[in-house]
Amino acid sequence: MHFARALVLAVAGFAALSSCSWVEGEDDADIALIGEAGEVEYTGLRLSPAGQLLKQATAEGLVAFDANGDVVPAVAERWIVTDDGLSYIFRLRDSNWPDGAPLSAEGVASRLRQTIERLQGTSLGYDLAVIDDIRAMAGRVIEIRLEYPSPEFMRLLAQPELGLMQGEAGLGPMRAQGEEGTYVLQAVPPEERGLPMIEEWEETVRPVTFAVLPADEAIAGFDDGAFDVVLNGRLQDLLLVDTGPLSRGTIRIDPVAGLFGLSVTRPTGLLSEPLQREAVAMAIDRASIGQAFNIGGWAPSTRIVPELGDLADGPLPERWAGLTIDQRRAEAARRIALWQSASGEPARITVFLPQGPGSDRLFTALASDLDAVGVSLARVENVANAQLVLLDRVARYRDRRWFLNQFNCRVRRIGCSRETDLLVAASLRAETGAERQRLQIEAESILLDENLYIPLGPPIRWSLVRGGVDAFEPSPSGLHPLFPFARRPI
Repeated sequence: MHFARALVLAVAGFAALSSCSWVEGEDDADIALIGEAGEVEYTGLRLSPAGQLLKQATAEGLVAFDANGDVVPAVAERWIVTDDGLSYIFRLRDSNWPDGAPLSAEGVASRLRQTIERLQGTSLGYDLAVIDDIRAMAGRVIEIRLEYPSPEFMRLLAQPELGLMQGEAGLGPMRAQGEEGTYVLQAVPPEERGLPMIEEWEETVRPVTFAVLPADEAIAGFDDGAFDVVLNGRLQDLLLVDTGPLSRGTIRIDPVAGLFGLSVTRPTGLLSEPLQREAVAMAIDRASIGQAFNIGGWAPSTRIVPELGDLADGPLPERWAGLTIDQRRAEAARRIALWQSASGEPARITVFLPQGPGSDRLFTALASDLDAVGVSLARVENVANAQLVLLDRVARYRDRRWFLNQFNCRVRRIGCSRETDLLVAASLRAETGAERQRLQIEAESILLDENLYIPLGPPIRWSLVRGGVDAFEPSPSGLHPLFPFARRPI
């Protein structure tokens, strides 16, 4: 039972907000996010990183992420979990919808069911398939029942897409105004959110300005002092900033898990068969990639599901662990030569990488690795012309099922396995945890044998944070809520 823990988190969340400080003499907290301004949509279901942050700020769900990436109370003020891990019972705070109508369990349950139904067919929708039922138990009490125990369920429930909306308005801690990539967010008084009134509360908060900009503009703005924080940095943009020893207090790396590798989107030519696709995967020296970018702690991997530390059903072993990189390349070169002899075609592959100096360096490394086994790698500017495309995605929660759901055939169609989908679906109905684990490990093994995805390691997410900004913390979710940045310095 977790009544006490939820209450502690509720108090701690506001205490953390009260302790945040900003550079003195500035009226607003100025945040930039690297992205495309035209992609900002935060009232729908398929959200960009900017859309996720705005949705998180303006429309909380039952629970939310704090600055550390921990799950804290939001619309639900507390909850309990039954001993079997199958039932989550939430008590809603005494609050109102944006139109003034009282918040009720039936209304919240109905909106959650509608959102989950609309998410069907997306990877998040398959993640949510663990939910068996959502029902209102009393005036402000909701029960969510699961198909089987899921230790990471609360992290799944905290996703921004599950934020509660009434029309275009949400139940969030902030309200946003703006368009075309520039927004001003104001904190909502606590009494309007069903929380205790705080005397002179308005004197303790400040507006948050939020701009969505291309990487070079966001970084230049940070260097000029226009922004206190820059979010959503990725590998392609990393070389635009100084990664040397003097910048270690400014560049902050998130400890995220997820997918970072090459997805086979056109299995043609050399990539038409699993044996040759494996040869390409074997030729890549993953350890040298981290070294090329001076990223401390980056752990290369040949697996789809990485070592997650707290994952009870541990990962499969690394592939080709008994071979050196030279031995792997010798075998890869042998297979490539056999294919060329049989097909009479040149060993050539096309790849699409996002624009940026980091991608340029990654391409150089990959091209050198493949050249060592007789393969020519060409970079193309159009995804439709590429046989390989970089897949760069942060895991929403740390469970084998998230990784497998990214390759569901109803989500991606190419680079998937229907046999894997059937095994994952069967794992939802498994009677024991051991059987569920066995089915999911078998599903991952099939994907690895198909070699339709070539893992490189975890995604890279970085931020720029000015000295004196205490509201920022590296987060395993890769999300950095805007609400904590609203607190004025004490």
